[in-house]
Amino acid sequence: MTQRCQTSPAPSILSAWQQDARSRTLRLVSDLTDAQLMGPQLPTVNPLLWEIGHVAWFQEKWVLRRGGRASLRADADSLYDSAAIPHDVRWDLYLPRRVETLSYMQRVQDQVLACIHRGLNESDAYFVQLAIFHEDMHAEAFAITRQTLSYPAPNTEKTHAVSGSEGALPGDARIQGGTFFLGAKPDQGFVFDNEKWSHPVEIAPYAIARAPVTQAEFAAFVEDNGYLHRKLWSNEGWTWRTEHRVEHPVYWRWSRGGWERRAFDRWASLEPDWPMIHVNWHEANAWCRWAGRRLPTEAEWELAASSVEKRRYPWGDDEPDARCANLDARRLECVDVSAFSAGDSRFGCRQMIGNVWEWTADDFLPYPGFVADPYQEYSEPWFGTHEVLRGGSWATPGRLLRNTWRNFYRPHRGDMWAGFRTCALGV
Repeated sequence: MTQRCQTSPAPSILSAWQQDARSRTLRLVSDLTDAQLMGPQLPTVNPLLWEIGHVAWFQEKWVLRRGGRASLRADADSLYDSAAIPHDVRWDLYLPRRVETLSYMQRVQDQVLACIHRGLNESDAYFVQLAIFHEDMHAEAFAITRQTLSYPAPNTEKTHAVSGSEGALPGDARIQGGTFFLGAKPDQGFVFDNEKWSHPVEIAPYAIARAPVTQAEFAAFVEDNGYLHRKLWSNEGWTWRTEHRVEHPVYWRWSRGGWERRAFDRWASLEPDWPMIHVNWHEANAWCRWAGRRLPTEAEWELAASSVEKRRYPWGDDEPDARCANLDARRLECVDVSAFSAGDSRFGCRQMIGNVWEWTADDFLPYPGFVADPYQEYSEPWFGTHEVLRGGSWATPGRLLRNTWRNFYRPHRGDMWAGFRTCALGV
């Protein structure tokens, strides 16, 4: 039997998380028109009207219906089951209108909160958390969709407090390496199946950047015609670049003698000391070859973040807050790579959680002894076709993350809030 979480948060915490996750979902779509809720059919986004209904369906399926209970909607499975409904079909479904969808979402939430109030065993608590974290992941996807479709920034309150000085943060942290236990331990609480379980890996000494690559550093690559130099690209990367005629990052344009970047529906001058964002795995690797660097492996990244004693977060075991990391869409944007010094890892690496996701060198593969958890579609179908990202972005809910958390995307995807940090060669 697959191991699940060993301890669960108190019911009051689960209730607060559930209400917060749903409130976030609704804020991210409440200002959009009915036409915007459907949007154009693109391969990297879902129709938001479908997606918010899917979030409620997933919660109902795993929390309310596990004993064979019928859905609150007789047609729910035929509308919202992402494993059964191909992506391109989702625009053609006869979806309930906004009011009806919101009513379904509210009914599901009311019943889930009632279940939490009555009391949960460990299995019940596992599935409540699974549904909350699933909604948290979709919340970040909603923000990505708004960026992709040039919608306005989400209608949420921005908090501009930043911890630490601003500017660049050059230099490497030198790490001795040795035997490191990669992955989550069984006593960590809720973790996903692809994090299981901690196992020894040998890591040679290495030097990893204290901060992610900045937009100014990436602009130097662009201006050196890095996109046009075949020797900098893998075969797959060059095929992607030439097929799409890419000569600069997505959402960049040259205007009035300088680079501008589109953030949602507005263009602004490039922020030189922000981390590079919206860059795919091929682009990250091409930059590394140009700069004489490389991407870290998953094990190198996790060691730099957690150190040998396996901290839960780079700064220790305390939950993320506004001092340590740029998370929870508090600012609705990135900050300079030198900000949030309170979140440094033991080795002095900054922003290893928050601000921007970070590509690693590794394919997304199972750890030794992998066994799929009950939500079998989460990891297993994607092994071998995706690459691993670590850390989290400004749009990621903090409760979702830890140093062992593995994100994964196809290598050509650059629409996410994704950047990268690098390692020195030959250390």
